[in-house]
Amino acid sequence: MEILLWLIIIGLFITSFVALFFPVLPSVFAIWGGFIIYHFFINSGELSTFFWISMFILTAVLLLADIFTGSLAVKQFGGSKLGERVAAISVIIGAFVYPPFGILALPFIAVIIVEYWQQEDFLSALRAATGTLIGFLSGRLAEGIIQLIMISWFFMTIWF
Repeated sequence: MEILLWLIIIGLFITSFVALFFPVLPSVFAIWGGFIIYHFFINSGELSTFFWISMFILTAVLLLADIFTGSLAVKQFGGSKLGERVAAISVIIGAFVYPPFGILALPFIAVIIVEYWQQEDFLSALRAATGTLIGFLSGRLAEGIIQLIMISWFFMTIWF
């Protein structure tokens, strides 16, 4: 039975990284699923309060980074407030439209349209849309690093 539980935990951790490319899958929640299965079904005394608080903080950082990186990048690349909002909404909608390409293409196209509509300068609109791509990709990188830290911390806690 314990082998099956470990296979599920490892499967959940792998799912968290697959979710970086297919964001419809719940990345950080998959990691938490692995933690919870270990805690409740394998060894309830191993993971300390410090571990749980740290994982909660890392989860909050991960979720905030994921939400705000695209919007921040649009702003840094000269986009408007409306462009920032459209980028954030388009990432969410794009996750359901032909993932993973929808999550890249939809925000890019939406920001170009909004920024061109507001400024009537295609190069400025293209620059803001490029910021959307850079923000999304840097958010994915940050999320992957934080997930790796969380999973590594888990294994270091239970093995050492």
